[in-house]
Amino acid sequence: MFGLFESGFASFTWGNGVMLAIGGLLLYLGIAKKMEPLLLVPIGVGTILVNLPLGGLMECIVQGKLVESYALGGEPAGLLSRIFRYGIVWELIPCLIFLGLGAMTDFGPIIANPRTLLLGAGAQFGVYAALFIAMALGFNIYEAAAIGIIGGADGPTAIYLSNRLAPQLIGPIAVAAYTYMALVPIIQPPIIRALTTKEERAIYMKPQLRPVSQREKILFPIIGAIIIILLVPKSAPLIGMFMFGNLLRESGVTDRLADTAANSFMNVLTILLGVSVGAIMSAGSFLTRDTLKIFGLGVIAFAASTFFGVILAKFMNLFLKEKINPMIGAAGVSAVPMAARVVQKMGQKANPRNFLLMHAMGPNIAGVIGTAAAAGIFLGRLG
Repeated sequence: MFGLFESGFASFTWGNGVMLAIGGLLLYLGIAKKMEPLLLVPIGVGTILVNLPLGGLMECIVQGKLVESYALGGEPAGLLSRIFRYGIVWELIPCLIFLGLGAMTDFGPIIANPRTLLLGAGAQFGVYAALFIAMALGFNIYEAAAIGIIGGADGPTAIYLSNRLAPQLIGPIAVAAYTYMALVPIIQPPIIRALTTKEERAIYMKPQLRPVSQREKILFPIIGAIIIILLVPKSAPLIGMFMFGNLLRESGVTDRLADTAANSFMNVLTILLGVSVGAIMSAGSFLTRDTLKIFGLGVIAFAASTFFGVILAKFMNLFLKEKINPMIGAAGVSAVPMAARVVQKMGQKANPRNFLLMHAMGPNIAGVIGTAAAAGIFLGRLG
């Protein structure tokens, strides 16, 4: 007869209790605070499910024996272990999410104002700052590179790179990346205010960008993919899918495919990504000293990316006749469109005439490209 000692209660540990609380916190942030709910809710559910002992959701077969938790090299036997293996380890979900992101992206602001590409690149300095600090804290070069990419504020890229270079850290890296993306409206404003004067924040930028033709929008993803992939070959999976998705959007003849990629397909991928990331957050793999270091380094990476983006914009103003508002440099992190909205809100507060959203979207989108390229550079050197 089934008894209490054969249930999950008998195997329940304090670590499981802590992880259930963390899963509950993620659900609270997503539902009550509406912070990245499309990702934090699935991640929270995955975290709770995987920390209920004997559920078998992350079971793997290793050398003919069934083990409860996911093991690298094992054959997945549980529901979530299969999703994680075929979606994350095989790198399908992060790359396909870039397809959906491309279908949702308008490159018009970049094409109309190419200078914003530099601001997107400038924000990537935060990635390298976090990398060197991580190495100083004892992480090896592979782990440090995976941690550093958190500064790009791009969850799929962080997951893609950590799966290649430091798969044992994929859980805390993914959660840190998405948590801090949700906290962009809290992290960025104090840094922006510290680096700029009230007069700089009030700099007026004409809201009307030059008109961009459909031909330009069609050629940009094609030419952009060719140039970037030739420069950084290892960025091909991410950049290739990103530009392909954008071409579906802009070609004018594949509206059904673009709509599917940007909506229903993207929604399915988001569910699978969130649940599978949560599923790797078992007590044994997450409750470590390295996890605390990663969350601390995540803040440093985000702050450094914001810092360098604003500083680069101020540096560019030394040579520009028509000054740009330096706050748009902060949008170089690829948290689309949260960072651009932060700049828009702060710009209107400093100068009610200002409408900076479209100007900020340029470096925001450039940040997506820059982070994918940075991941490609790391893979080329280390992978």
